[in-house]
Formats: sequence, structure tokens, C-alpha cells
Amino acid sequence: MRHLTIHTGALLATGLIAGLAGCGSSEDGRSGDGPPKASRPAAAAEPRRQGGAEIATVLGRRIAVHKRKGDGAVWKTLSSPNEMGAARVFLVDAEDGDWLKVLLPIRPNGSTGWVKTSDVRLSTTTRRLEIDPKAFRFTVFDGGTVLRTGKVATGEGGTPTPAGRFYFTELVEPPNPDGGYGAYAFGLSGFSPTLRSFAGGPGQLAVHGTNKASALGGKASHGCVRVSNADITWMAKNLAIGTPVVVKE
Repeated sequence: MRHLTIHTGALLATGLIAGLAGCGSSEDGRSGDGPPKASRPAAAAEPRRQGGAEIATVLGRRIAVHKRKGDGAVWKTLSSPNEMGAARVFLVDAEDGDWLKVLLPIRPNGSTGWVKTSDVRLSTTTRRLEIDPKAFRFTVFDGGTVLRTGKVATGEGGTPTPAGRFYFTELVEPPNPDGGYGAYAFGLSGFSPTLRSFAGGPGQLAVHGTNKASALGGKASHGCVRVSNADITWMAKNLAIGTPVVVKE
């Protein structure tokens, strides 16, 4: 099985980690400055096969996104690696001939566009992560089988964790595993509905570890989903970039 290498360095340090500053509370303490350590490879999605969610990995240095399939006008051009230094991936929503409708990691949350099948490499995962904010729990499924479940902390006050369908866009290892972001942080394709920017970042959401396990089971963040360090470490080993993430109403 081919593994997905995690890209780290200055872009990740000033991008995802800065953006995640909007996800901690004032009581988190410092997460550590400087670039993240090189992370072990994330789990890889399987080669394309029937069933499961399809993940599209961009083949070139950039990809043209269209509002409608077959439309000659380019709506957006996205780079790969992405702004965080990781290979650009999309979660596939539909397939129509030579075109793919994909979920885009842009505002507003839930935005979609069309890309050419020839511009990406397709793979599959049968795994997904579901977040239940009312129960403050996550569940990882492989098809209909529950692989793991545990407590979460979600957004508090005026910075809620938005409901919706997202996917993992990158995985980083914060420089300080005892800091507010814990052992690992998965960037999500969604953004805070109330924070347009925070600490130099775009208000990107994430699923990450924590140095305050006592806060799990309640509202404690600025929108990100916190899990225990044991749980985020398990996810880093077992969930691929592109894995679907559903946050329930």
C-alpha cells in the first residue's frame, strides 16, 4: 500500500497552525512556535474500487475548477501542493463522464465545483468520521462497522462548530505535543462561520488533539473539534487525507 507523505515546513507553520489558533480557548496555553516536526505518513486510501468515498488527488501543480461540467470558462484555479504544503485533494461528490463534481475547501462551506477526471488520480476509502455535537462524541466507521468512538469538545459561545460535510485536507504534527493542539491536527475543508481570520490564518477548522482532556465532553473551542491525544494518534495512523467528515446538526 502506498503511503501519503505529509509535507511540513514554513507554509504549514504559518498556515494551518496559525489558522488553528482560532480553535483553542484562552486557557489552552501555548501550542508551541516554529514549524511542525515531520509526521509519520498518514494512512493511504486504497486504489480506486467500487464502494466507499472517492478521493481525487491533483496530478499537476494546479487544477482548473469549473462551475459547470463542460464549461470552457475556468471559475477557480487551485494550486497543488495546497496553501499548507500538502498535496491538493478533493472529496468526489458525483461523476459524469470525463468530469467530477468535487467538494471544495473554500468558503462558503459546502461549495462544489467540477474538475476534469484526467487532472486527478482517484482512490477510495470506506472509512468516515462522524461528529455528534449534541452527544459530544465522534465515531469512526468502516462501512457499517464502528472502528472507534470517543469524546469530543466543540465550539463554544459565538464560535460554534458548524454542521456539514467536510473532509481531511492535511495532517500535521504540532511542534509541541503537550500544547493546545495535541499530538496531531487534521485540517478540514471547512471554515469557522464566525471567524473570517484568526492569528494570521483563514479560520480553517480542524480535528486535533488537546492538552486538556478534562474539557472533552463539552463546548470549549473556537470551532475546531478536539479529541484525546490517543484518539487523534489512532486517526493519524488509520484515516487517509480525503476521508469524509460529517458534523451532525
